[in-house]
Amino acid sequence: MHFRDCLEVIPFPVVLTRGDLTMESGNERFHKLAVTKELETEHSTLQGMNLMALFDSWEEWDANLVLARHRSQPFLLARQKPQEEQASTMWIIMDGSYPSALKQQALELERELDAVMESSEDVIYITNPDGMTLRTNTAIKRFSGFPKEAFIGKNVRDLMAIGLLKEMLTFRVVEQGKPVRTAPRVSDSNQNTLKTAIPIFDEKGKIEKVITYVRDLSKQNRLHQELIRALEENNEYKKVLEKLQTKGLPDPGVIVESKQMVEIYDMANRISNVDATVLILGETGVGKDVLARHIYQASQRRDRGEFVKINCGAIPHDLLESELFGYEPGSFTGASRTGKRGIFEQADKGVLFLDEVGELPMALQVKLLRVLQEKQIQRIGATKSKEVDVRLIAATNRDLKQMVKQGTFREDLYYRLNVIPIVIPALRERKPDILPLVRFFLHKLNSKYELSKQFGPCMQEFFYRHHWSGNVRELSNLVERLILTVPSKVITIKELPDEYREQDRKTLTFSRLIPLKEAAEIAEKEVLAMAVQHFHSTYKLAEELGTSQATIVRKLKKYNLTTTHFIDHLEKEQTPAAHAIQK
Repeated sequence: MHFRDCLEVIPFPVVLTRGDLTMESGNERFHKLAVTKELETEHSTLQGMNLMALFDSWEEWDANLVLARHRSQPFLLARQKPQEEQASTMWIIMDGSYPSALKQQALELERELDAVMESSEDVIYITNPDGMTLRTNTAIKRFSGFPKEAFIGKNVRDLMAIGLLKEMLTFRVVEQGKPVRTAPRVSDSNQNTLKTAIPIFDEKGKIEKVITYVRDLSKQNRLHQELIRALEENNEYKKVLEKLQTKGLPDPGVIVESKQMVEIYDMANRISNVDATVLILGETGVGKDVLARHIYQASQRRDRGEFVKINCGAIPHDLLESELFGYEPGSFTGASRTGKRGIFEQADKGVLFLDEVGELPMALQVKLLRVLQEKQIQRIGATKSKEVDVRLIAATNRDLKQMVKQGTFREDLYYRLNVIPIVIPALRERKPDILPLVRFFLHKLNSKYELSKQFGPCMQEFFYRHHWSGNVRELSNLVERLILTVPSKVITIKELPDEYREQDRKTLTFSRLIPLKEAAEIAEKEVLAMAVQHFHSTYKLAEELGTSQATIVRKLKKYNLTTTHFIDHLEKEQTPAAHAIQK
């Protein structure tokens, strides 16, 4: 298929332009958008027109995004160079209401920040780590005699060299990595001033800005806190704008369709930004680790620390303590000369996920209880404790209450962990999730292995009906196994592994003893009834069920399984067998 033909497949208006934005061609959706009332062009053909001419305003947001507007309607245009036609640029046109609103909010925040700065009689001076002046307010004229325009865009070193500034704390802050305050003194202008400079850090912990304010001690105010809040909000809007480009990508592994799972994830969102301990309970493979990671991703801790996971049952007990709490240099034979950070230290400011917490030995349960109570850890071989800020999420498939009764799990630790209990039901108890999960795994694995496999209708019935003792993990494994081992494009019930076909045959149960012949007829009728829901041709039924078309016709007539919809399809077959079943 030619690249231009592929444009019609894209579910958005798309247009190709040359370097001067002259339009070459577009898909049908773009043509309808341009010639209808939305853009109201008078030209019946768009080829040769300039794309910008369709809009009242055109603003380059970044290298790949443009925010345009026609009258009151905003549009977001995403620019991309196609592989086949390097001379052309492809533009995908989307509704721009959301990014336009975000931009407006950001502009309003900028105006609010300017208003806050200008409302203060204190000097506020903002630089980058290299000393370049980013912002200041008009109050600086009262202290220096020069307007703020004389400072903005100039380096403080140059300003000090020509005498516009007497002293700046920017480089002391960058060197020390912490706030710096000068002792109050009488300045040249005979004003008793206090200078304070504070660093603003980015997500990686590097200094992004330095804010210096000069306060006349005779006029107290609370401007400092207001400014910090405004800058934090500005950073939040910046992060939202950055996420706009990835908006709409799926959240991997999180499939929520059933009422139970919707309620669980709603609660997870509500408790994401509190520090209370969460205990996730459920069978093996239900998705406890997926829920724990979702809580972390939805929390503010995502921006401050890491998500660290450890399986308490997968590490030998004699090594688990050093993994959890770390050790000092030379603590034991074989220890690293430099010591080692434990996972509690790695998860500082973030979230620690203790999977299979029921496997913790009693000695470590005591240490874990101390960490939860005192928010401190002590490395092996250390003489002092160290404070940690960690939110703990624990998970287990064991019955901790029963373990408490048996004396294998501490009762006080159980109640420390069980602050917010979340029980994830087994997959068989939330059947509305099964088929969406199958579709998700099928799409993911087809993409991964570059395949186009499908499941037949009877396979979907099997997925829905199966017990799934291994839950989501078992479902995922079976889907991958079938995709990789079955050569045909459409996977049917006949391709199931022997153990699954055997289990599937055992799903029909009876509440009383009945003759074998009657039981066989009941099972036969149920299978035929199921097949009729998916196939509307006696030939197709015969093929799927491994028998002849005449046998299918006879059995359908015997069990009276013909429906009006099914008969309509039989009429099209025009076979003696088809007419026989109608009679």
